[in-house]
Amino acid sequence: MSFTAKDVQLLRERTGVGMMDCKKALVEADGDMDKAINILREKGLAAAAKKSGRLAAEGMVYAYVDADRKVGSMVEVNSETDFVAKNQEFQAFVKKVAQVVTEKNPSDLDALLKTEFENGQTVMETLREKILVVGENLSIRRFVRFEGEVVSYVHGEGRIGVLVRLEAADGINPDVLNECGKDIAMQIAALNPLYLDKDSVPQGDIEKEKEILIAQIKNDPKNANKPEQIIEKMVEGRLGKFYENNCLLNQAFVKDNGITVGQYVAKMSEKAGGEIKVAEFVRFEKGEGLQKREDNFADEVASMIK
Repeated sequence: MSFTAKDVQLLRERTGVGMMDCKKALVEADGDMDKAINILREKGLAAAAKKSGRLAAEGMVYAYVDADRKVGSMVEVNSETDFVAKNQEFQAFVKKVAQVVTEKNPSDLDALLKTEFENGQTVMETLREKILVVGENLSIRRFVRFEGEVVSYVHGEGRIGVLVRLEAADGINPDVLNECGKDIAMQIAALNPLYLDKDSVPQGDIEKEKEILIAQIKNDPKNANKPEQIIEKMVEGRLGKFYENNCLLNQAFVKDNGITVGQYVAKMSEKAGGEIKVAEFVRFEKGEGLQKREDNFADEVASMIK
């Protein structure tokens, strides 16, 4: 029995399974729709597809850097509950995904899902198997990959992860470089800077901040009669505080509030025997921007027993 592209689309709509898997099932079933559905069910693909629509905002962040510290990546993989996130098999899967990103350099999430994982399976195929095993939706949400002098830091069993790329002079002391990178990564994890330094703040963000500051100043009755030039000076002063709070190199160093992060990097450059620069960084916080599940896991189990 033959089948058409419309049949593939119909099977996808009925099962939620990807187009290629639907096509393979129809080939195996010789075009018989009901038989193809049963094939997908037997493989567990239909069940995994149904779970994929459920919100996953727990999980973990993990960073992996190769032995030479020249390539590193960081991933966020989400689960529905913290219970699954603490499962060793889930954690091993997340760590392996980060290693795959480091070694295979996929261009985006779609490419990552199609990348070989292990035992001849792709990342997507392995992910589906994990979904069926744990009974929850799992989602690889995002990743980042750096090449260069790479340092990572993961905090709170995967709650926050940071990946930093440094630039360093030739012949620099590698241990000092790594120490500097670790301290910088911990700083980023703790204080969550939005920008590298004052010069990297987009002009649009500066203008928005000025508008907020002007509104705050003018809404204060004490400033009702102040001339515009005075208000402008007040805005510039408060912008300085904005840079101190939000720009990494302008922040007070968490290990020594007497110096800025920029001054700390300069000190470590002298110690290392060559200039160190922070080139770029990324900070992931598990589930940020996602709506969290508000149901109680114990209540959910109790309701299933009833």
